[in-house]
Amino acid sequence: MEIGSAIFTGTVFALFGAALLVWTAVRVRHREPVALGVNRIASATVASLAAMAALTLGAWCFTHL
Repeated sequence: MEIGSAIFTGTVFALFGAALLVWTAVRVRHREPVALGVNRIASATVASLAAMAALTLGAWCFTHL
């Protein structure tokens, strides 16, 4: 991977994953639904898994510099 694109891609994945994880935690803490019309536990679990996947992809991009 080129250094510039790896840094950009890693940053985007890391920021998205962190923002999604924080947003999900705030919604769960306030006992508000993460997704409308979906089971609260299932939507929080799927959102957390997606956030962790984005953070993992961001870390992977940073390791390939």
